[in-house]
Amino acid sequence: MAKQASNAWIMQKKKWSLAVLALFSLSTAMVFLMRAAFDSCNANTAARFEDDNNRVAAPTVIRHDGAAAGPRALRFMKSRLVLLVSHELSLSGGPLLLMELAFLLRGVGSEVVWITSQKPPESDEVIYSLENKMLDRGVQVLSAKGQKAIDAALKADLVVLNTAVAGKWLDAVLKENVPRVLPKVLWWIHEMRGHYFKVEYVKHLPFVAGAMIDSHTTAEYWKNRTRERLGIKMPKTYVVHLGNSKELMEVAEDSVSRRVLREHVRESLGVRNEDLLFAIINSVSRGKGQDLFLRAFHESLQIIKEKKLQVPSMHAVIVGSDMDKQTKFETELRNFVIEKKLQDCVHFVNKTLTVAPYLASIDVLVQNSQARGECFGRITIEAMAFQLPVLGTAAGGTMEIVVNGTTGLLHPLGKEGVSSLTTNIVKLATHVERRLTMGKKGHERVKERFLEPHMVQRIAFVLREVLQKAKNHHANS
Repeated sequence: MAKQASNAWIMQKKKWSLAVLALFSLSTAMVFLMRAAFDSCNANTAARFEDDNNRVAAPTVIRHDGAAAGPRALRFMKSRLVLLVSHELSLSGGPLLLMELAFLLRGVGSEVVWITSQKPPESDEVIYSLENKMLDRGVQVLSAKGQKAIDAALKADLVVLNTAVAGKWLDAVLKENVPRVLPKVLWWIHEMRGHYFKVEYVKHLPFVAGAMIDSHTTAEYWKNRTRERLGIKMPKTYVVHLGNSKELMEVAEDSVSRRVLREHVRESLGVRNEDLLFAIINSVSRGKGQDLFLRAFHESLQIIKEKKLQVPSMHAVIVGSDMDKQTKFETELRNFVIEKKLQDCVHFVNKTLTVAPYLASIDVLVQNSQARGECFGRITIEAMAFQLPVLGTAAGGTMEIVVNGTTGLLHPLGKEGVSSLTTNIVKLATHVERRLTMGKKGHERVKERFLEPHMVQRIAFVLREVLQKAKNHHANS
């Protein structure tokens, strides 16, 4: 009788584990999506800003007070009208993160309006699906152009522009109304690439109420780049680190769920439970460094073979392919795999929002973004939630998340970093205890500072300041 009850409980847990995956489309907003020399994320510091002379001011401290944790910290937004403007609606990190904010605001009773400034002329299944998801949650979806969009901007208590490119919408649609809207604009910036620094994108940036950026490195980069290249000054700038959702954390901390997902994914890949999996989970592009990762993986296999090291069978997993339209870069990756005879140990997986099954099934996450690294890199904190060590580039937001030698190992950017990454792969392949300890330390770090309640409190602090600034401007005008 007890055995039957136990089996029934396990079956119920398995059903729950699979059902909960449906919740991940927004909690994993990272999928296809950096501070050198020290870890600049203080446990009690959530926002840092630029003073009126455009110098970095003292950190603004936001306590992680349990009494104000989670969406409750946003209760002051009840009945407020918020306009969210995204340059696109896609499965990339920026739009999905803005959608997450939309649902948090709806949860506390805000009236939320969404505008996508750039849409393809033909119908798009992804856009249709995401817009319906928003409509189901009470978010109004408007056309980017027309009087309704102008009225929404003028009536809104707060306007959030998402990404630098969204700035083009201001002049294109609001025209002479732009000066009336700028004092209540919060500009949420995620980009780290030089081609976003164009006057037509960011000429209004100095005049908005504030800018919100995902990492200290990115904030510093934007301050320097806008001054040196464009001769403009950043507005008051807040750094807001992202956080993992409650749903993801529940799965990450449920051993039955993780085991079910691990078994399912490994079976689909054709790998055994005891095999060792290193994975990179990003959209497949040169900037994400899949080519350098595969080179390092291949070299690590050669070292292990030459030194006759005793390790389980090793596999590399590339999550983020586009099976429908394979790019030239992905073709290069696949040709490399064939050339090096790695077909049996390198696996390409189509891009997906549901990253939890892959995080549950792998042993090490590789975050190999190049150039200036990731603006933040949400997949990194998601992997740490699953007690995975991280092998990351020593650049960008990764430097603010990964503690080198404690929660993972960092390596240099570019081709120069391949040998270091190779060494780090071998280290974690041959030292099981170190791998497991790093994973546990990473999980502890996530619990301390990278949860959704932490992120919500940081955002709430910023929204309060921006609303007050807009109110003061209105009173003085």
